[in-house]
This record gives sequence, structure tokens and C-alpha cells, in this order.
Amino acid sequence: MSTLEIIILALLQGLTEFLPISSSAHLILPSQILGWQDQGLAFDVAVHVGTLLAVMLYFRKELGAMSVAWLGTVNIGPAKNNSDSQVNFEGKLAWWIIFATIPAGLFGLLGKDLIEEHLRSALVIAATTLLFGFLLGFADVKAGHRNSHKPLEKLGFKGAMLIGLAQAVALIPGTSRSGITMTIGLMLGLSRDNAARFSFLLSIPAIAMAGSYLTLKLVLSTEGVDWQAIGLGSLLAFVSAYACIHYFLILLNKIGMMPFVIYRLVLGVGLLWFILG
Repeated sequence: MSTLEIIILALLQGLTEFLPISSSAHLILPSQILGWQDQGLAFDVAVHVGTLLAVMLYFRKELGAMSVAWLGTVNIGPAKNNSDSQVNFEGKLAWWIIFATIPAGLFGLLGKDLIEEHLRSALVIAATTLLFGFLLGFADVKAGHRNSHKPLEKLGFKGAMLIGLAQAVALIPGTSRSGITMTIGLMLGLSRDNAARFSFLLSIPAIAMAGSYLTLKLVLSTEGVDWQAIGLGSLLAFVSAYACIHYFLILLNKIGMMPFVIYRLVLGVGLLWFILG
């Protein structure tokens, strides 16, 4: 890849991983529309590492509290004798995220060949971009008309698993992992902020699993490694992802989801015009 391609693809990964517009679509489309060569396994690993570090650093306090509380729930940590309700909730939240990650892991393991061979096309991306864009818009309008929102504590295990199942569907390119998980969160009565925060926390094990799988494939392959591309891609993905999370959470309650819905609809229609025109 040229330096320009590295910069563009790394920034795309960092920015779109956490926006409800599908990172996979934006990484697949340049090769299909512009004729760029596939970025390769090593680069995929690099940008996944960058985005994973960004979300973990941003939510480091929440992750630390959840880890201590989770250890307490299995009676091996300092929180085991603490009856504080917030600590108890953080332990529950950790379990919710663990179990809600399982569907995506199973679907990815069992359906990876189907996805790779039949679903990584511009037509599929156009269809999923439009369909799940409409659903996001519907959920956002519904959330805007709601007088009150349930706190994250009231999501419950069942609600967390529904969001986890939605995350599994997001393995289909163009769906958007963050988009569909926020959509279900909003439909379940969460505020935009809480839907986004749960989506971002849920992304941590999901990105870690995807990165681990790609790393294993890289180790088993004979593909060469361009360390300059790896370093630059990882750094740019980290910086852009961290900035994206920060400003998205600041602006979300002011602008809502509609700018992203409109973007998805324009992108989907544009893709259909490109494919069918």
C-alpha cells in the first residue's frame, strides 16, 4: 500500500469503528470502487490493535471498577464483601458484557466462510447500509419522543443478550456493530448516551476476539509484514478512534443519530447507483 492508502484506511477504521456507519463497509469499499489492493492481514491486525487500545484507554476507569467488582462476584477479589449497590451493578455489567459477547463469537466462528465468500460485496453493503440506517432512524426518533429513559442498571441480562445478538448480526458487512447495538439499546428504552456507552464497552471483547483471530491467521500465513505500515496504521487508528469516542459522546445528545442516518441513506443510495448504473 502507498502511504496515502495507509493513512486513509487507518483513519477510516478509527473513525468508523465507533460511529454507527459500519467500519467494515468503509474498509471494503475502497478496494471495490477505487481498485485498491487488499490491505492484508498484518494491516488489519494493526488497526484493530489501535482501536482496541483507544476504547480501553478511554473507558479505563469503568473497566478497572468492573474488573474489581467482577472478581468480587466470583469471590476472589477485594469487592467480595462490599455490599455497595454501584459495585454490585458493575459486577453485573461485567457479566452482561461477557455473556453478550458469546453470540458474536459463535456466529463469527461458524459463519466466517459464508461471510468471506458471499457477503463482502458492494450490493450487500448497500442493502444493509439502507436497512439498518432506517432502523437506527426509527429508534432515534422513538427515543427522542420518550419522556424518560431507563437507567443502564435496568437493562437487565435479557436486554444485554438482545444487544449481544444484534452485535452478532453486525458481522454482515455494512450493518455496523455500533449502529445496530445502539439501535437495540434505544429500542429497549436506554438514553442515547447509555446506549452508546454500553455499545462501546461491548466492543472491547468483540474487537479483541477479531484481532486475536486475525493475529492467528497472520502467524499461520506466509504473508510478509511491512512494519512501517503496521506502526503508522496502528497509531492513526488509535488517535482517530480515541477522538471519535470522545467527541461522539459529547455531541450525541445534541445532534442525535439523524446525521448518521442521513449519511447511511445517502451512502446506500449512492452505492446502488454505482452498482446498477
